[in-house]
Parts: sequence; C-alpha cells; structure tokens
Amino acid sequence: MSANGAMPNKTVIVVGATGAVGRKICKALLEQNVGVRALVRASSNRDPLKALGVSDFVVGDMMDPASLAAAFSQHPVPDAVIASAAGYTRHSKGDTSDTDRKGYENLVDAAKAAKIARFVLISILACDRATSVPHFHNKYKIEQYLAQKGQPFIALRAGAFLDQTQDFIAAGLKKGVLPAFVEHVPFGMIYTPDLARYAAIAATSLPDTFLNRSIDVGWDKAYRSEELAAAFSRALKRPIKGQPGIPPFLLKVVFPVAGIFSETVRDLTAMIRWIEGGGYVASSTTAQMDAFGQVPTGDDAVRRYCEDRNLIQ
Repeated sequence: MSANGAMPNKTVIVVGATGAVGRKICKALLEQNVGVRALVRASSNRDPLKALGVSDFVVGDMMDPASLAAAFSQHPVPDAVIASAAGYTRHSKGDTSDTDRKGYENLVDAAKAAKIARFVLISILACDRATSVPHFHNKYKIEQYLAQKGQPFIALRAGAFLDQTQDFIAAGLKKGVLPAFVEHVPFGMIYTPDLARYAAIAATSLPDTFLNRSIDVGWDKAYRSEELAAAFSRALKRPIKGQPGIPPFLLKVVFPVAGIFSETVRDLTAMIRWIEGGGYVASSTTAQMDAFGQVPTGDDAVRRYCEDRNLIQ
C-alpha cells in the first residue's frame, strides 16, 4: 500500500533509504503512489521510514553481493532502483570509501542480474572533472560502470546541498549570519526535496529517451556566498551576513595535518580546494528543464528552506 492507502502502480527499491536524502526520496515516491522497498542493514533504525509509511523492507549490504542478489530477487521485482548511499560520509556504522567504489559496483551487478529496468544514481555535479576529489570522481566511475555493464541508468549530478544532514545554516541564520562553505566563488547548489522529487520522477515516469545519460540538477545558476546571503536577507526580511563556515586556520593549518591520518579529512580538504577553483558549476540547465520542468532559482529554494524550518516571521 502507498501512503494514501491506494495500491502502488510501481515498486522502487531505495538504497540509502535511512539517510537524510534517502528518506526524502522515499517520501517523494510515496507521494507519487509508488511502492517503496527500502534496502537496509539488519542494524538500521527503520522507525523514521515507518513513520513516512514505508512498510516494505529488505536486508542487504552493498559490500555483500549475495545479500544484494537476495534483496533484488524478491517479488514483485522492482521497476527501478534509486541509489543515494554515500560511504565517504560515514553516517552509518560500517560505511567506508569502499562502499562508494566496490559497493556500488556490487549494486550495479545485482541490478543488472535482476534485470532492473532503470537505475537512478544520485551523482555529483562535475564529477567527471573533479579527479582530485575521491568521492566526487568515484561517482563518475560508477556512471562509467553502469554504461560498461549495459545497465540502463539516469545519473542525477547534484550540486551542493543547501540543507546538510547536520543543518548548520539554520542555527547561523538565527544569529544573522550565513556560514559559507566556500566564500566568494560561484558553485552549484540544490535543495534536497527537489533532488528527491527529481529522483522519483527519473525512476518512474521519465521517457526512455533520458536513459543512459547524466543530468546536472540544481538552481538556475551558480551562486556566490554573497548572493546566497542576499537571498536569505530577502526571504527573512532582515540582514544576513556571510562568514566562513570553516575557520581559515583550520583549513590552512589543521586540516593538512589531520589529513595525514584521516582519509575523510583529506577528501574534504581536496573538495574545498577544488570548489575554490570554480569548477563546481553546471554545464547547462537545459537537460534539467527538459526532464523536470522549471529550474528553481536561488531565491525560490532559499524561501522554501526558510518556510520549511519556520524561520519566516
């Protein structure tokens, strides 16, 4: 049954369903009367998904091919898979960067063997160019692997999330400041409810002409931190001042030292340096508009972000 009590018209298996983006994807699917089958680890907390209306769970681990084969063979066979898992973030116990490489290859192999008609990959903007950022470029390698294996796919190359899993922006706005991840450089962004909606559409209703391609998704243009602060000022009708989200001392001194011992810190530092170079931008918004309709502006996304968090008086 779907969230509204009607029988679902399709079934989509969601990998990474317990993550912040995965939960939004599940919600977007349920709102479209699509049956959600959540792939979870045995130890995963299912309660937030159950609260959304998800009742179909299968246990599997991306590093365990046998578990994926069993999960994908359950009936009814899913019409599509949406994969939003991200091992490099270490949000879940057991996640590692290997998940983003071998784990995703295992997932593609399982989808191909099960003859899943469509694989929607939550990818990363400009991942084909960001060779110095491991978790960015791993997404591109998986896009290539999908093509190599002949698994029909749509890769949604998303910009930076306006709403992070740990939302540091809302707390800063209450103090009149916008913590800027990278200052003064334009880069692509997206509000994750939009990404979730795009993923649901890509899995269920986009014509086959969109298959086997990557689509940049985000806002109407790349925004600088100053422009983003101005958009928040307009939405909140009070001054919002930008400031560094990461103190310069940490970035210049502490991170390089910590990166010697931490793969995650090395990856984060490489990402910030690469974004500072100005390459984290969409090549075009045309494909996004063709696939999903009107492309959001920064002002529109910021306003909805503020409304969703009851920040507008």
